[in-house]
Amino acid sequence: MELRHLITLKTIVEKGGFKKAAEHLGYAQSSVTTHIKDLEAEIGKPIFDRLGKKVVLTHYGQQFLPYALKIIELYNQALTTDDEPAGELRIGISESLMICRVPALLVEYRRLYPKVNLSIKSLDYQDISSSFQTGDIDLALILEKDSWEAADLNSEQLLREKMVIISPPIHQKLEQGAVLYSERNCSYKAVFKDYINFKQMEVKDSLEFQSMEAIKQCVRNGLGISMVPYFSVKEELETHKLRAQEVGPERPAISTYLAYHKDKWLSPAMTRMISLIKSHARNWA
Repeated sequence: MELRHLITLKTIVEKGGFKKAAEHLGYAQSSVTTHIKDLEAEIGKPIFDRLGKKVVLTHYGQQFLPYALKIIELYNQALTTDDEPAGELRIGISESLMICRVPALLVEYRRLYPKVNLSIKSLDYQDISSSFQTGDIDLALILEKDSWEAADLNSEQLLREKMVIISPPIHQKLEQGAVLYSERNCSYKAVFKDYINFKQMEVKDSLEFQSMEAIKQCVRNGLGISMVPYFSVKEELETHKLRAQEVGPERPAISTYLAYHKDKWLSPAMTRMISLIKSHARNWA
């Protein structure tokens, strides 16, 4: 089994097709096709289904991919001759953390380790484990429910977040009285619904948004109320652009987690980033 065939497989999955993989690797498309045919012949099973111009991993291909990625990781690990952080580091980060907490951390990391090429990606909360398995991200800094865990991930709860119910500023009338949910992060919705049931609040209308910033602006203009982590609206509360009522600590809440795959080799770049995140997290409270 040739390493270059496995690298070709990884690149096809990451780039979304044979043509884009060939362009990225500097191969002719026919060479990429040959690599996959040779690999499929060696293992005796198809890795991709060819559906017209689209290729998708077969069921076996989905099972085989994590092993291929691990072989590539082990090869890269074997070639590492020093501990200086370098190379690619892909991090999946929740939107609220990216806006409010992470910028200063990223600036410090780039200053300390200029040879690392950082890539910041938005997270699909429905399939975080798959993002690790396909190599789309190396680390994740996310907001999830207190009890969150994934069987194939190492996860550490960095901080239990204080939650607040936000409403329009005092001079702005609550026009609609809707409940505003975050569509992308299902954990927000579950925690908010628990609070609504606990308080026996009557909900006449609800809306879902893909952006925390959109929720804050809509609440500010009187569309409704929402539940968010305190840190995400701290500035708006201090400038009286929003009002907030603290949710009691006995109610379910959201926590900030650091996660990575259990089988992932911790490169020097990853090790330094994990250490820096934990250092910054001690000041987030």
